[in-house]
Amino acid sequence: MSMTLSEELKWRGFVYQTTYKSASSIDGDPITFYWGVDPSASSMTIGNLAIAMMVRHFIKSGHKAILLIGGATGMIGDPDGKGEERVLKSPDEIQSNKIGIEAQYKTVFDDQDFKLVDNMNWFKDTGYLQFLREVGKHVPMRQMLSREFVQKRLSDKGAGISYAEFSYVLIQAYDFLHMNKEMEVSLQVCGSDQWGNSVAGVDLIRRISGKEAHVWSAPLVIDKSTGLKFGKSEEGAVWLDAKKTSVYKFYQYWLNVGDDGVEDYLKIYTMLSKPEIENILEIFQQNPGNRLAQKTLAYEVTTIVHGIDRATNIKTVSEVLFGEGSFVDLNENQKQILSAELRVIPASDDLYDMLFKCGLANSKSEARKYHIAGAISVNGTKTFPDEKISFQNGLNLLKRGKNSFAIVDNK
Repeated sequence: MSMTLSEELKWRGFVYQTTYKSASSIDGDPITFYWGVDPSASSMTIGNLAIAMMVRHFIKSGHKAILLIGGATGMIGDPDGKGEERVLKSPDEIQSNKIGIEAQYKTVFDDQDFKLVDNMNWFKDTGYLQFLREVGKHVPMRQMLSREFVQKRLSDKGAGISYAEFSYVLIQAYDFLHMNKEMEVSLQVCGSDQWGNSVAGVDLIRRISGKEAHVWSAPLVIDKSTGLKFGKSEEGAVWLDAKKTSVYKFYQYWLNVGDDGVEDYLKIYTMLSKPEIENILEIFQQNPGNRLAQKTLAYEVTTIVHGIDRATNIKTVSEVLFGEGSFVDLNENQKQILSAELRVIPASDDLYDMLFKCGLANSKSEARKYHIAGAISVNGTKTFPDEKISFQNGLNLLKRGKNSFAIVDNK
């Protein structure tokens, strides 16, 4: 028996707070809902992707999605969670970022039915006095001042807050009001960090039109290995844009998640069904060393974000790196993927000098020790000091141990 939407969201970990009296309220007739992202960067992160996946389940259940790009809200920037004032972005930067976010909406929701909107379209003709009369007049100052981040910013140790950032919540609340009136949107979905802004919209709709509107929020994803917010790599945030986080690094990030959190990530970041996930986990638990759960997760998420062709190429490349395929069988495109990610050095007759120069050894003497121990391989074949090393024409894979690699270019 298939699960209802509320049951599925609970099973996948997409329930934090809601204004509905019962979670089952989302299991009935189609609801027009919205989710928004501000163009504070040219790309979304995997934190945004978690909520996008929740949105996909709403769409799958027959609800009507409005995906919003915050062209207007992005002019100010959400102050919630920020200890200091944001630096305002230029209109040109915001426009460029909007293009990036829109492209990602279209990729992540490629086969989904949704409507794309930009809140700048209804704010550009809204006058200041009109906004104060139609919105500001209905928002109690006590309500705005009581918000936790405002209290922190206004405290003796706080950095203070500008009128612009203080008013951000009014702009977002008006989005909900406008779409409720013009598009019959009655639900906003969001991450838990947007709960306060979203509920402000519910209150504004009630005060101005007397209509009922709701919020459904999901918790932030936590990395069980660290206890911190999920989605950071050594280089910083994990982005959906391949120019900011390469497809290779994106795939590797998921491939390297811990065993203790991989079940949660499979539920949150893939559209695999409960029976499919349970089957994967059963096989994984019998042989954790094979990392089937992480491999499945990496492939599924990369397919959603970067498409099946790129995901398949990266999967093949990764298998070769970790001994599950042959480097010589890779096509030129796949070899170029590796050469863009790994250190590339020219071929030489001095193997130990090569190992030192590409960082696989700290010295030539250390390189020799690795070689004697059988820790060095070329194109998947181990090599030893008494053997002549031959590189094929073009690119070759030089490997030390299990996880250290370089590319040798034998022109």
